[in-house]
Amino acid sequence: MSPAPLPSSWTTTPSGKTRARGLGLPLQGLCGPDNAITDVAGVSVGYSTIVKGEGALVAGKGPVRTGVTAIVPRPLDAIHEPLFAGFFSLNGNGELSGTHYIEEAGKFSLPITITNTHSCGITRDATIRWAAGHMGERYHDDFSLPVAAETYDGFLNDINGFHVETRHVLEAIGSARGGAIEEGSVGGGTGMKCFGFKAGSGTSSRLVRHDDHEFTVGVFVQANFGVRTHLTVLGRNLGADPDLPQMQANTRDMELGSIIAVIATDAPFLPHQLKRLARRATFGIGRTGGLATHGSGDLFLAFSTANTGLGGGAIRHVRFVPDEDIDPFFEAVAQATEESILNAMIANEDMTGRDGNFVPALPHAAVRRALGLEAE
Repeated sequence: MSPAPLPSSWTTTPSGKTRARGLGLPLQGLCGPDNAITDVAGVSVGYSTIVKGEGALVAGKGPVRTGVTAIVPRPLDAIHEPLFAGFFSLNGNGELSGTHYIEEAGKFSLPITITNTHSCGITRDATIRWAAGHMGERYHDDFSLPVAAETYDGFLNDINGFHVETRHVLEAIGSARGGAIEEGSVGGGTGMKCFGFKAGSGTSSRLVRHDDHEFTVGVFVQANFGVRTHLTVLGRNLGADPDLPQMQANTRDMELGSIIAVIATDAPFLPHQLKRLARRATFGIGRTGGLATHGSGDLFLAFSTANTGLGGGAIRHVRFVPDEDIDPFFEAVAQATEESILNAMIANEDMTGRDGNFVPALPHAAVRRALGLEAE
């Protein structure tokens, strides 16, 4: 008997781009309904994508290949409610703001933004501006340390043109939705590359059974890391294949690469446990061939939506999964991180940016051939 067909949201993005499972990759684990971080109830994702101009770089004018991603961890009417969180830096050549407070207090609030390296500050500040306007009197005399992260898109983008503005951040937050989301060259991932191929935004999820409950672990990555020869897909090294297309550059590729991973779950965990979950993104990255090189900012944040009422004013009671039962969640993070990276590369297209710099998409047929899958 033939296996049941996979849900369409597992195999294609809303715009019809092929995802890793749509390519026939036999990935491990059971996904949530949309195989996305948004499978965690209350979590939404929005984008602002900025693509304009062709030809030679003129600083301040373009070409522009960048944007902003917003991950909203709670429904907007509860966005001021803190969430337990944990942070891990595999290699620190990057930025993820708000982590000093997360290390100190184990919690954060407000939307998470991800963009290019030189726009990280404006997305942080614009998030505060959004909060002050959205929350009104609830925000009076308050302060914020929002999470803003970055990876470097200067190979394709006029990164010193500072094209990300407050309005793009507000657009990303305002467009955040649940359900199936786009992947590839969208939002903050617009100008990113991975292992010498076009990459950017990717997501995946896993379901975990514990104590008669079914929990969801969702991952979102902005993938912009890796050396071509290290690319590995399901245990097969593809990067050394001489038949795969190469990047073409009229400017020096500085090989400045990073990956931001955001892990969400509705399972009840304490901050130290979420830090442990964040560490396990390392294994998903390693499965694809990532080595956390010196120039890479490999920064991971994990948060739980399960416990509420974490502010001051009273004794609080919280729930948590015992540490002794955490291993299936570790596995879920590793699996979903690996698939998120593959989705970021597979649900993508060739891109030409500043000075004619060209990054090819990962050829679907070559991936299938290397893995011994039947031809389309």
